[in-house]
Amino acid sequence: MDKRDFMRQEFIGLDIEVVESNCPGHLLRGKVVDETKNMLAISCQGRERWIPKSGHEFELTYQGERIRVLGSEIQHRPEDRIKRIR
Repeated sequence: MDKRDFMRQEFIGLDIEVVESNCPGHLLRGKVVDETKNMLAISCQGRERWIPKSGHEFELTYQGERIRVLGSEIQHRPEDRIKRIR
């Protein structure tokens, strides 16, 4: 899948891994449960963790394919991200 097409998809419900972060405590793996303009809520080990998009690199699994994105590429409200990325 083309990365631009992927970034127009809904992220809630996808498996996610934080692969790059300045904060070692943010390197985690789980499922996206919510999203705002600047943050992703990730369910991990029975807890919900809010991780800023900025300064992080994420790997999301969509239809069995792992796709890596920079937080700065998705730093929009979910409904705006779908319209902006063409």
